[in-house]
Amino acid sequence: MADTGAVKSEDTPFEGGPMDGRVLPVLLGPTGHPPKTYRIPVPDAAGGPPTVLVYRRVPRGHSKRLGLHQGWKYAYDPEGKQDSRLRWPWSTPDSTPDATPNLTPDATPGGKRDDTDG
Repeated sequence: MADTGAVKSEDTPFEGGPMDGRVLPVLLGPTGHPPKTYRIPVPDAAGGPPTVLVYRRVPRGHSKRLGLHQGWKYAYDPEGKQDSRLRWPWSTPDSTPDATPNLTPDATPGGKRDDTDG
C-alpha cells in the first residue's frame, strides 16, 4: 500500500453482501473512527448506471473482562436508504403517522379529573 503520510487508516472487515469476508483499509476521520456508512459503486456490465452497495458501521465486539469496544466492522444494508439530513441530538425524530389518531384533543391528561371547581 502507498504511503499515506498523516492520513490514518484501519483494516476493517465487511460482513454480508458481495463483500462478505473481505478486509479493506478504510480511512479514519478526525475522531479516529471510520465513516458511519461506506458506499461502494459497482459499474454495470451493460454500461448503465452503477449499482451502489451500502454498508453500515457496527461495533465489532466487546472484551469479556471490561466490556471495552474492540473496533468496528461494516454490515451490509440491502435497503441502502440514504440519510438525507444530519442527526443532531436536539432534532426531532422521524415520525410515522399513527394508525388511530386522537380525534378529540383535550388539555386534561388522561386518567385525571376534568374538575375546574376544585
